[in-house]
Amino acid sequence: MTQSPTSTPVFAGLSSSSGDISKFDSLATLLKPSDTFAHRHIGPSESDINQMLDTMNVEDLEALIDAAVPTQIRLKQPLKLGHERGEYELIQELRSIAAKNQIFRSYIGMGYAGCITPPVIQRNILENPGWYTQYTPYQAEIAQGRLEALLNYQTMVMDLTGLEIANASLLDEGTAAAEAMAMSYNLQKKQTANTFFVSEQCHPQTIDIIRTRALPLGIEVIVGDHQQYDFADHATFGAVLQYPTTDGSIHDYRTFVEAAHQAGALVTVATDLLSLLLLTPPGEWGADIAVGNSQRFGVPLGYGGPHAAFFATRAAYQRKIPGRIVGISHDVQDKPALRLALQTREQHIRRDKATSNICTAQVLLAVIAGMYAVYHGPQGLKQIANRVHGLTSLLGAGLKKLGFELTSALFFDTVTVKLGTLSAEELRVRSQSQSINLRYLDDETVSIAFDETTTPKDLWDVLSLFSSGELSFTLEDLLAETTIDYPELHQRTSPYLTEPVFNNYHSESELLRYMHRLQAKDLSLTTSMIPLGSCTMKLNGTSEMVPVTWPEFGQLHPFVPVEQAQGYKVLFQQLEAMLAEITGFAGISLQPNAGSQGEYTGLLVIHQYHASRGETHRNICLIPDSAHGTNPASAVMAGMKVVVVACDELGNIDMTDLRQKAEQHRDHLSALMVTYPSTHGVFEETIQEICDLIHECGGQVYMDGANLNAQVGLCRPGDIGADVCHLNLHKTFCIPHGGGGPGMGPIGVAAHLAPFIPQHPVVSMGGEAGIGAVAAAPWGSASILPISWVYIALMGAKGLTQATKVAILNANYIAKRLEAYYPVLYKGKSGLVAHECILDLRGVKKTAEIEVEDIAKRLMDYGYHAPTVSWPVPGTIMIEPTESESKAELDRFCEAMIAIRAEIAEIEAGQADAQNNVLKNAPHPADVVIADSWDRPYSREKAAYPAPWTREFKFWPAVSRINNAYGDRNLVCSCAPLSDYAEQ
Repeated sequence: MTQSPTSTPVFAGLSSSSGDISKFDSLATLLKPSDTFAHRHIGPSESDINQMLDTMNVEDLEALIDAAVPTQIRLKQPLKLGHERGEYELIQELRSIAAKNQIFRSYIGMGYAGCITPPVIQRNILENPGWYTQYTPYQAEIAQGRLEALLNYQTMVMDLTGLEIANASLLDEGTAAAEAMAMSYNLQKKQTANTFFVSEQCHPQTIDIIRTRALPLGIEVIVGDHQQYDFADHATFGAVLQYPTTDGSIHDYRTFVEAAHQAGALVTVATDLLSLLLLTPPGEWGADIAVGNSQRFGVPLGYGGPHAAFFATRAAYQRKIPGRIVGISHDVQDKPALRLALQTREQHIRRDKATSNICTAQVLLAVIAGMYAVYHGPQGLKQIANRVHGLTSLLGAGLKKLGFELTSALFFDTVTVKLGTLSAEELRVRSQSQSINLRYLDDETVSIAFDETTTPKDLWDVLSLFSSGELSFTLEDLLAETTIDYPELHQRTSPYLTEPVFNNYHSESELLRYMHRLQAKDLSLTTSMIPLGSCTMKLNGTSEMVPVTWPEFGQLHPFVPVEQAQGYKVLFQQLEAMLAEITGFAGISLQPNAGSQGEYTGLLVIHQYHASRGETHRNICLIPDSAHGTNPASAVMAGMKVVVVACDELGNIDMTDLRQKAEQHRDHLSALMVTYPSTHGVFEETIQEICDLIHECGGQVYMDGANLNAQVGLCRPGDIGADVCHLNLHKTFCIPHGGGGPGMGPIGVAAHLAPFIPQHPVVSMGGEAGIGAVAAAPWGSASILPISWVYIALMGAKGLTQATKVAILNANYIAKRLEAYYPVLYKGKSGLVAHECILDLRGVKKTAEIEVEDIAKRLMDYGYHAPTVSWPVPGTIMIEPTESESKAELDRFCEAMIAIRAEIAEIEAGQADAQNNVLKNAPHPADVVIADSWDRPYSREKAAYPAPWTREFKFWPAVSRINNAYGDRNLVCSCAPLSDYAEQ
C-alpha cells in the first residue's frame, strides 16, 4: 500500500529520453523482443483498423478519438510507463521478484490453512481458460456446467454446516460475518435492538471487518467473553461465535444460543468446514447462520486470496441471504435446469433497498472447493480431517510431555500453548532457523495450527522447537498415550455428502471426464466473444495467468512476517505506482477484493475525511438514476442517504437537476457517485463542470471505475476531478471473471484522502487515520495481482493507450454496422459512443412481440453470449466488444444480429408465426433438434445452424429456455433432486 506513487516502476531505465535518441531508436529496433504482447492482446490488425475506419468514414484512429473524447480532459503527455516488453523477458523478471518470497512452513491458522490442490483440479479448472474466462451465469442455458459445480458447492456447505440453504459463496470469511450481522439486523421487525455481540475468540480480522461495517450503520459492537455476556444488559439483535475458536478451543455453545434466542437474537457461527466432518455441525446445536472460508478445500493460500467464503442459514431466511444462490428449475421441455435464484440481479432491481451490495461470488474458487469434495468424497474428506486432528493431538500430547500447558483440552487443528520458562524470543529464533512460522498471541502464549500438508516430520520438527535437547520419546509413544476421539457431546453423528456426485468420481479418470462434461456445457471466451456492456470481457493472456500458481505466490500465508514476503512487497509497490500513474491519483489501496467492495471502501474513505474535518453530518450521496445498482447499495452500507439525480434524453446527467439537488443538500452533501464514461456509454462533456459543482458544495466525487477501459492512456480520473475511484482489475486490467469471481476492486485516492485508506488489525500498513479493514487479508486477493502487473508491464504506455483507442473503435464499428437494423440509443455530441453502445430493441416488441430475452436466447443458437440485457434501459442491449476482439469476430457477431433482425422481419411480415418461431423457441439444444418429433413451422437446420460458422463449430446450449419463475416459487438449492433425476 502506498500514499504516493514514488516506488520505482518496473519500467525504470527504459525511457527513450536517455542517451542519443537516434542511436537508441536504432538499437531498440535491432534488439526489440520478438515476443512483444500488445499486438497479441489487441484483436484488429492495422489493416483491419483501416477497413473499420473506412466503414465509419473516419480518416484515421486519431481522428476518431479526437471526436469521441472531449479535448479538455485529454492527457497532455503520454503515460510514464515505459515501452512494451517481451513475454519471456518479463516472466523471467517476475520470477526474480517471486523468488524474494520465502516459503516457510506456516502453522499460523487464523482461518487459513495449507492444503493440497489436486493436480487434476489445478490443471483442468484453476489453469483452464474454459473455466476462468466464463462470465457470471446470467444466461443460464449456456452456463449449466458451472451452475452444477456451484450447486455441488452449496450442497457441500449445507451438509457440513447442518443448515438448510447456502449461497454460491462470498468474498472472504470476515466479509461473510459482516454480511451475517447485516442480515440479522435487517431481520428485526422493528429494528429496536442495536447491539451485536462478537466473541473475543473470533479471528482478529473478522472482528475488525465487523466493526468497520457496523460503524456507519450505527450498530454498537460489543467484543467479549461469550461465557460472561448477559443479554439482559443489552438490546442485542445478533451474535457471532468462532467454532473452533481462533486459538483452537472447542466450546459447547448450546447455553449461549438458547439465551440468545430467548432474547430474540440470531446467532452466527464462523466455522471451519474440515472440522465439521468430526464435530457436531452448528446447525444441529441451534446456530441460525454459519459462515467461513472454504480455502482449505484445495484452494492455494495465495497470501490471502482469492478464496470462496461460505454462507449458510435456515430456509426461513432464504429471501434475505446475501449474494448468489443457484437453484433448480426446469426448461420448457420439463427437463431439470439450473439458474441463479432470487437475487439474480438484486442490486439492479432494489438498488438502495438491496440486502447487500455484493453483486457476484467467488465462483472459480467455489468450483475448486466443490470439486475437491467431489474428488475426495465423504470418506476421503473424513480421512483428511482425522489425519489433521490426529497429528494435532500428537502435538498436544508431545507438548504436555515436554512440560508445557495447553490452554484447552479440546481442539481440532490448533493448539495454544503457554510458554512458561521458554521465552518467546528464543522460540522465534529457533523457529526461524528451521523456516517455521508460529502464531504469537503474546509474549507468553503461542498457537500452532496443522493442516493437510503437515507430515510426521513437521510434527517432530515443531516439537523439537520446544525442547532444549533431543526428544526422549517417539511418535508411537505419544500415540499410545493420546485420546483422539471427541467426547460424545461434540462428535458428529449425522450423515453428509451422500449424493452420487460426491461418491462417483474418486478416480482421476472419472473426475477428469466429469469436469470436462461440465466445461462443455459452458460458453466461455474460448468459444466466442462475450460482448457484455460494462463488463469488459477481454483477453486474459496466458503469460498473465501463469504466475498465479507459482508456489512463491500461491503458498504464502497472509500473515507471515513481512520479511518473508519481499517479492509481494515489490510487486505491490510497482503495481500501485503503475495504477497511480494510470489514474492520476496519489494513493492506492489494494485491499478491496471486489468492485462492490471498492465502492464501499471509497465511500468510507470519504466519510472518514469529512469526519476528520468535524463534518460527520455530511451523509447525502447523489447518484444518477442510470448508475450501477451496486452504487446505491454501497452508499447505504456506508451510512449515506441516497438522492437520485435524473438523466436527460441523451443519457447524460441532467445538469439542472444536479445543480438543484447539490444546492438543496449543500450543507449535508457527502459525495456524488458518477460513472465515466457514463453508464450509457458516452463521454459526457460536462464531467469537469460536474466535479467542480460538487466540490463547491463541499462534497467529494466518487468515480465508478467500471468504464475505465475507455480512459487508460487518454485521460485520468484524478485529472478530471474525481477524488476517489475504484478500479475493476477483473475488467480493465485483465484479471479474468472466473464465471462470476474472483474480482479485485482496489481504490485510487487523491492526496487529501490518502491518510484514510484501509488499515488491517494483523499487518501494520502505516498510518492511524485510515478506516478499518474491509477484507480479511491485508492486500485482498493478492495472488491474482500478478495478472494485472504482467498486463500493464507487457503493454507499456503505448500498448495500453492503443488498446483503449481500439476498444472505442470496436464499439463504434459495431454501432455503425448495426445502426441500420437497430437504433443506437445514446451517442455523444459527435455522434459517437465510447467503448460500448446501447441498441434499442423496444421497437421490435411493438411490431413483432419480440422481447429482449428472445434475442438473447436466439444468439445462443449462433454461438454467442448475449450482451447486457435491459440495463441500463429496459428493452435494450448494451454491447462492449473490448479491444481484444478481431474484426472477423466483430463481423460474425454483427452478422448474427443482422440475421436475427431478418428473422424478426419474417414475423412482422406474417411469414413466421408470432409465437411459434425461432426466437420464441430459442435456444435449440441438441436433444430437441434431433428428437423424433419435430412439429415446428421452421426447419431443424434453421433452428440449429443459422449461420455458416455454426457448421464449422457448433456450441450447443445444454437445455432449452428455462422457467425462472418456477425455480423461485419452488426454491431448491442442493444437488439431491438432480441425483434423483439421474437415477430415473
